[in-house]
Amino acid sequence: MEFVTLNNGLVMPQLGYGVFKVPEQEVYEAVREALRVGYRSIDTAMIYENEAGVGRALKDSGIPREDIFLTTKVWNKDQGYERTLAAFETSLQKLGVDYVDLYLIHWPMPDEDLYMDTWRALEQLYRDGKAKAIGVSNFHIPHLTRVLEEGTVVPAVNQIELHPFLSQEAIRAFCQKNGIVVEAWSPLMKGRDALTDPVITDIAARHGKTPAQVVLRWHLQHDIIAIPKSVTPSRIQENLDIFDFVLSPDDMRQIDQLNRNERTGSNPDEMHKK
Repeated sequence: MEFVTLNNGLVMPQLGYGVFKVPEQEVYEAVREALRVGYRSIDTAMIYENEAGVGRALKDSGIPREDIFLTTKVWNKDQGYERTLAAFETSLQKLGVDYVDLYLIHWPMPDEDLYMDTWRALEQLYRDGKAKAIGVSNFHIPHLTRVLEEGTVVPAVNQIELHPFLSQEAIRAFCQKNGIVVEAWSPLMKGRDALTDPVITDIAARHGKTPAQVVLRWHLQHDIIAIPKSVTPSRIQENLDIFDFVLSPDDMRQIDQLNRNERTGSNPDEMHKK
């Protein structure tokens, strides 16, 4: 495993396991398998409706709580100071833990104009030690700028959709300048073109690796945290086996050139409450 040190000194695995929309009845076994093969960072969210299953898997794994980096997020309808604090306590209860390592605002929801009130709640949770680090998800530069200007804590992480076809270079540069680590959701583009593009498949063949492993390695070498999702044991293992090879500068350049600003998810500027 490779690690990233966040701006408050907390160390976070650079490769994590995401459980986006994994049903409650499946997530327990999936997280148990991920932990068994060596993952130590698990990313969930209130809206995924699987926090209880994740929590049971953490408990039953036998791995000490302090050895697992746990992330969850506050959903859109729970934004606002008091609602966020209440939602956080609900997440703790479902997860069966007394703290999380990272708590994120899931979407900025600019039309609602509540994310600064929500951020102040996260700052309180951070001061209270209930969240070891706090950050945001899907925040564009104007949203981040406002948090930096009006908040008292610099976000540790900005989790955004990011893959070779949506490389987010401007946001990455802004975050790097301000000490915010970028984390990629949908790092494999949900199995779409990023895994079949000839540039990536050719690089994979040269390294004796799969296209998914090449794409994940590209993230790591750009100092991006990646949280791939799979419920298939062989792919859970495959996604972890990326620490025994290095992409060349030419490999990296070729993949960088694939960007076409193509999203698989919502645009944060257009995301509305639901």
